[in-house]
Amino acid sequence: MQTIVTIILFAPLLAAIIAGLFGRRIGDVASQAITTGALVMACGLSWYTFSQWTWGHMQAFTVTLLPFIHIGDFVSNWSIRIDALSAVMLIVVTTVSALVHIYSWGYMAEDDSKPRFFAYLSLFTFAMLSLVTAADFMQLFFGWEGVGLASYLLIGFWFKKPTASAAAIKAFVVNRVGDFGFALGIMTTYWAFGTIQFAELFPQIAGAAGRTWEFAGHTWPLMDIACFLLFIGAMGKSAQFFLHTWLPDAMEGPTPVSALIHAATMVTAGVYMLCLLSPMFEYAPVAKNIVTVIGAITALFAATVGLTQNDIKRVIAYSTCSQLGYMFFAAGIGAYQAAMFHLFTHAFFKALLFLGAGSVIHGMHHEQDMRKYGALAKLLPVTFIAMTIGTIAITGLGFPPLHLGFAGFYSKDTIIEAAFAAGGENSIAMFAFVIGLLVAGLTAFYSWRLAFFTFNGHARWGHDDHGHDAHAAHGHDDHASHAQIETHDEPLPDAHAHGDHGHSHGHKPHESPLIMLFPLVVLSIGAIFAGFVFVDFFVGRHQEEFWRGAIYNAPTNHVLHDAHEVPTWVKWSPLVASVLGLLGAFYVYVLKEGLGAKLAARNGPLYVFFYNKWFFDELYQATFVRFAKFLGDLFWKGGDQKIIDGFGPDGVSAVSYEVGRRTGKLQTGYVYHYAFVMLLGVAGLLGFALYAFR
Repeated sequence: MQTIVTIILFAPLLAAIIAGLFGRRIGDVASQAITTGALVMACGLSWYTFSQWTWGHMQAFTVTLLPFIHIGDFVSNWSIRIDALSAVMLIVVTTVSALVHIYSWGYMAEDDSKPRFFAYLSLFTFAMLSLVTAADFMQLFFGWEGVGLASYLLIGFWFKKPTASAAAIKAFVVNRVGDFGFALGIMTTYWAFGTIQFAELFPQIAGAAGRTWEFAGHTWPLMDIACFLLFIGAMGKSAQFFLHTWLPDAMEGPTPVSALIHAATMVTAGVYMLCLLSPMFEYAPVAKNIVTVIGAITALFAATVGLTQNDIKRVIAYSTCSQLGYMFFAAGIGAYQAAMFHLFTHAFFKALLFLGAGSVIHGMHHEQDMRKYGALAKLLPVTFIAMTIGTIAITGLGFPPLHLGFAGFYSKDTIIEAAFAAGGENSIAMFAFVIGLLVAGLTAFYSWRLAFFTFNGHARWGHDDHGHDAHAAHGHDDHASHAQIETHDEPLPDAHAHGDHGHSHGHKPHESPLIMLFPLVVLSIGAIFAGFVFVDFFVGRHQEEFWRGAIYNAPTNHVLHDAHEVPTWVKWSPLVASVLGLLGAFYVYVLKEGLGAKLAARNGPLYVFFYNKWFFDELYQATFVRFAKFLGDLFWKGGDQKIIDGFGPDGVSAVSYEVGRRTGKLQTGYVYHYAFVMLLGVAGLLGFALYAFR
């Protein structure tokens, strides 16, 4: 098994090096084949490892590959840690990555930089695998920054497109804010316990639960401080409230990137970290409450914004943000197993929705505005079925008495039930329960809105209107008069040279090629059966045997057990909320087609607030961005140019130039001038002599 997990980790890295350095020499097909083959192999080995853990009773182990950093008492080795958490993440990362590699053969077929694209994909996968197999904080931080680098490269893959470059920079900068807190949390942990090795750290936690830290005249609970700082890192990487603004803009990257990084893998790194550090968070009640509140608010915020977006990828992006909120407040109330279960099921149906959206975009000639879709069900039948399955899965439709439903039914309902169970002793958990129910209804509404907008109604792709027939007749714009259309169209592969970013109205929508449909079929199977097959292992009767200590629950934490004992109305409530959301979307966008556009055209305050994403971008622009620009200009133009350069290099050079220019005028080249100067010198010398010796 040690050899197998080593191959899983390093196969993507080797493939990335070959494709990245030698891609131009070996050609597109060879680069794609090497990277895709490496990922398919890693995926197969990951499922074998997971099966051995689940059914073969394999025990947790750590493979030490080589020393990393040894300075005094500080020790960090490059190691591979395999337990239930890492085994789950291995299959999530490699499965989605392998399918995205296959899908990209079709989606990126006309791009002239395929070796670079596939090298970036494989590099990201290696960094993510390094993160989820880390045995200490140093390797965790290495993988953490590695996926940030790969994210920057992939979001800005079409670097000649200004919006893509801006989105990549925004993602990088916002994540650096979170990573600053993450680094401080690691330093605090090392300062308090003298180690960053998880195997050495976790056994010390319970004995140090009451430790405090004296700072600024106050006594602070040490564990809460450390966990809160670590959570700031998770907020940035997983796009939680306050540090969420980069995620929607990241949709500027190619659609396969959105599926791989911003739906199923990288954004779940924060959730994984919280569950991995459950021995610490179990003794940090204040930090756990903060996690719960931030997670619940994130779920609500993203769901409300998703109601008003018209770019198909942005709707799914805000859906991701909202579902991450579910995972975080599940971890905050202590239901770490439920958080990991939702992470697992979410990977299937969210990757399915993103790749399905990519299939729609491909079939619509790179048009992303849903208002230019409609009536695509018959033209894109496989994509329609796949996205319908994904929509049913994300809305959590299922039948509670039989405990039978699609993937999201099992994981999301468990989170909501756990929040209610924890709410008896914790009002913050009850707040999360109420928000969870509300968001379940909103999720159903905007998810079915996307499906109905895209596949039902009349065809709006044959002309240039942006709305329904009644909508177009009145000349209204679904964004309302206050804003311009933000389609953020994904460019054609040669769009950098030709500027062709939009929908070609001269072509009829078409189904995607088989190589793009194959991943949709595989993910559809996962979206249907992943919850049913694995519910007992993650949160059911076999969960203790499955996790085997990888997740720690304090003796007082029995929320997962209590979640199975909640009243019947609690078990039914998520289904009721989802059905109400479905019926609302069906009424607005099918029965009363055009009603949504009319409501938007009223430009009501709530619509404006949601459409403008709670004005966070404007707020950050007016405060942090402008203030940072002011400071930059002050230090650059004032401090650097005027003071340092003015009195330093520029000042000295200016004085030297002026002195040289003036003294240069004395050199005329005429002999009589020089003779006259010599005569003056002799006269001056004689005058001095007569004065001195008189």
